[in-house]
Amino acid sequence: QVQLVESGGGLVQAGGSLRLSCAASGSGFSINGIGWYRQAPGKERELVATVISGGSTNYADPVKGRFTMSRDNAKNTVYLQMNSLKPEDTAVYYCNADIYVVGSSGPHDYWGQGTQVTVSS
Repeated sequence: QVQLVESGGGLVQAGGSLRLSCAASGSGFSINGIGWYRQAPGKERELVATVISGGSTNYADPVKGRFTMSRDNAKNTVYLQMNSLKPEDTAVYYCNADIYVVGSSGPHDYWGQGTQVTVSS
């Protein structure tokens, strides 16, 4: 069974930095696409960053220039380096991946459990 596990969230002051990690565990799978989303209280879940076809990364406008997504394929792990954090970045951050499990009918959408990021002013 494939699982996505996020870590690295916490409380930080405005202007600070955090690095989130998302590790995919299990066996017999391949990751087609992967990204980060966030959901603030009372708001809909929104895209933060995603690796698209060809390997390039797409960032949401509010985080461009401040957040950097990277990927370690050997560890099946992606990272989200968040710098110059703002109070409006406060949200639960989720990892999302399109994963094909060997023997299954096709790729499926997987979500992690989320990690809380709180930025104080």
